[in-house]
Amino acid sequence: MERQWFDKWVKEHEGVLQNIRQAAHELHESVNQTYDGSLPYGFHLDMVVDSIYKYGHEVCANEQDLLPLFFGAYYHDSIEDARQTYNDVRKTALQWMDKEQATMASEIVYALTNDKGRTRTERAGEHYYQGIRETPYAPFVKLADRLANTTYSFTHNNQSNQHMKEVYKQELPHFLAAITTNVDDIRFSLPQDMIAAIQLF
Repeated sequence: MERQWFDKWVKEHEGVLQNIRQAAHELHESVNQTYDGSLPYGFHLDMVVDSIYKYGHEVCANEQDLLPLFFGAYYHDSIEDARQTYNDVRKTALQWMDKEQATMASEIVYALTNDKGRTRTERAGEHYYQGIRETPYAPFVKLADRLANTTYSFTHNNQSNQHMKEVYKQELPHFLAAITTNVDDIRFSLPQDMIAAIQLF
């Protein structure tokens, strides 16, 4: 899609996008979730959505998908970390979207919710990545999430970030392979310039 059309649609839906952002921030605040121990969790959500603004024109198929894509990014941790169920997420999405859009948005969130597991590997195993690969826009939103976390870890120097910096670096080849599909559908694609950005770390 041409950048000008994507930007036009973003501008036309700016009010709704701000409402979605505010609601997502408030949800994570309501469960006292923070990022890196002290930052509001909305800091991370905004970092993820920055990539949607920057690269979304490369994957968004049409205007109908714009709100689900942004909602999926803002709410991607809501089931995993903010005590929401799939139905909670869908009910929230229906405030701003029709049923088809709300389902798409909720499926993105569900796909990005880690599986139950005792370790990082168990929580993000093959079943988890299969769900991402089978869900429109989930690979892109997952890449945006990883880019946000990686960028933060490489630019903030404390013990936790030093550890995660190495984890992200070691995981990157497997991670990119795990979210890559061979489906000829733009909604499952990964922007090459976005991949290049994360490979710089």
